[in-house]
Amino acid sequence: MQSNSIRKFRESIRRLQRGLNWQWKVDAACCGITVAQCHALLEIGSQKEITLVDLSLLLSLDTSTLSRTIDGMSRADLVERKPNPDDRRYMIITLTEKGCKIYNEINQTFDHYYSDILGAIPAARQEQVLESIEILSKALAEKENSSCCKMGEE
Repeated sequence: MQSNSIRKFRESIRRLQRGLNWQWKVDAACCGITVAQCHALLEIGSQKEITLVDLSLLLSLDTSTLSRTIDGMSRADLVERKPNPDDRRYMIITLTEKGCKIYNEINQTFDHYYSDILGAIPAARQEQVLESIEILSKALAEKENSSCCKMGEE
C-alpha cells in the first residue's frame, strides 16, 4: 500500500476518533457520569445483566480497573451487584432504576446525534458508509491486542 494512502487513512481515523471522543465526553458529562461509566452503562444496559469478567472482555479493560468503575457506579446507585445463582464467586451486574433512566437518556441523545450525522450523508451512500464502518470495525478487532509501537523491539 502506498505511503500517502496509509497517512491519509491514519489522519482520517485520528479525526474520526477525536470527534467521537469529544461527543462521548459531552454526552457523559451531561448525564453526570464519566466516559468510562458511560461505556459500562451502555454495555450493561444492552445486555440486561452481565458479570464483571464478561463486561471487562467486552470493554477490553482489566477487571481490577473495571471493578473500580463499577464500585463508583454502585455508590451512585446506577448499578446493582447480585451473586450469580449458578456460581457465587461471580457477581451479576444490572442497572438500577436510576441507571436505566440514564441509559435511556444517553441512547436518545446518541440516536439523535448519529441520526443527524447519517442524515448529512447522501441517502444513496449511507449503506456504503455503514458497510465500510463494519469492515473497519472488524479489522480493528482483529488487531485489538497488538501494538503499533515497535520502539525498543529488536
